[in-house]
Amino acid sequence: MSKVCIIAWIHGTVQGVGFRYSTQREATTLGLTGYARNMDDGSVEVVACGEAEKVEQLVAWLKAGGPRSARVEKVLSEPHQPGREYVNFGIRY
Repeated sequence: MSKVCIIAWIHGTVQGVGFRYSTQREATTLGLTGYARNMDDGSVEVVACGEAEKVEQLVAWLKAGGPRSARVEKVLSEPHQPGREYVNFGIRY
């Protein structure tokens, strides 16, 4: 199993709707590590690391709209090499 990391930026109505918490729950269920955090421009940044197939499942979930209360307009993602290894999937402030 190859381990990969991605960084993604989710744009739309994604702050104040439980997006980070839903993403944390979904990522934890998939066995991924990383974090989700709100950005100043109203987007949410997500770093996810784990098995390639599981990371792809999370990206698909993000692109499908995430939690019901969110309105995702676009998801931009790219491969990422974090400076450290994450032990869980957290929420950053």
